[in-house]
Amino acid sequence: MRTSISRFLIVPVVLLLAGVLPQHAQAQTTQKHFDQQLYNTILHMDSVCFDAFNARDMQRLKAVFADNVEFYHDLGGLTYYDETMKNFEKMFVQNKATGLKRALVKGSLEIYQIKDFGAIEVGVHKFTHVENGKEVVGLLKFLHVWQYKNNEWKITRVISYDH
Repeated sequence: MRTSISRFLIVPVVLLLAGVLPQHAQAQTTQKHFDQQLYNTILHMDSVCFDAFNARDMQRLKAVFADNVEFYHDLGGLTYYDETMKNFEKMFVQNKATGLKRALVKGSLEIYQIKDFGAIEVGVHKFTHVENGKEVVGLLKFLHVWQYKNNEWKITRVISYDH
């Protein structure tokens, strides 16, 4: 009798959990303290940064990064401002003919406020270029720490990963 009761109870519990867990997992992906104005601001700053990147405009690109930026790359290691800018310049020269472009993956962006400092931007971006006549697409993850200081938003930390 005990076995049949246990089986009788297991089926509803499993079905209940099957219905609850996907909702719980989905709820975890929603930001708890969403601030639309901050989201719009960082989304705008992301586009300022990567419009400059896509245009290979070093002056505009340099203006988005703080002088004390730390750029962490899972394959390339840690670089600071001067080396990071040199790496951008090298990348632009090496990819002059490839059409290297970056686009933010829609729906991937998350923004979190950092009290009395700025914001964290987390997302996925897509880099495309042409290699051997074929378009190559890379989806990569990133985290940017933005500081709001002297009425300007600047990136102070970059973590680029999942290459």
